[in-house]
Amino acid sequence: MTSLEKIPRAMAEKFAAITDLTDAFCVAHLSDEYRVLIHRVVGSLARKRPSPLLRGKESTWAAAVVHAVGKVNFLDDKTRALHCESRILFEYFGISPGTGQSKSREICEALQMGPMSPAWTLPSRLADNPLVWMLEIDGLVIDIRLAPPELQQLAYEKGLIPFLPSGNGGADA
Repeated sequence: MTSLEKIPRAMAEKFAAITDLTDAFCVAHLSDEYRVLIHRVVGSLARKRPSPLLRGKESTWAAAVVHAVGKVNFLDDKTRALHCESRILFEYFGISPGTGQSKSREICEALQMGPMSPAWTLPSRLADNPLVWMLEIDGLVIDIRLAPPELQQLAYEKGLIPFLPSGNGGADA
């Protein structure tokens, strides 16, 4: 979770206003895991200079951040146990889908968020995200899960992968 100490003082009030809104949405429709990731996104936007959060309503930014995080993690996929249609999300925050999608796109561009972006994937979904495990070694892209354990360990120690793949220590490494 992003702490207020990591938020510029000038942005603390805006951060709190937006995350209060997103927290309420997470309680009603999502999970604590989403809440923590959403705080990270709002914190990253608050630290940008100039922060895009300075223009626009808190409710618009709240909806757009939830939408952006949801896009990365396929929140609108009805086959997943936890899902939420964009229409419900935008209605909750009282904004139009066009406005919400436009701000969401702005967030995705600013933070380089795309479908399955490893940095913005929910922790519970990292193991199943193939982009997490693709590394370039000597100009060749490989799935590190297929590499020798020593190479996996080195990648983990360098912070290139979030944990050792199953069979080599798992997520508890």
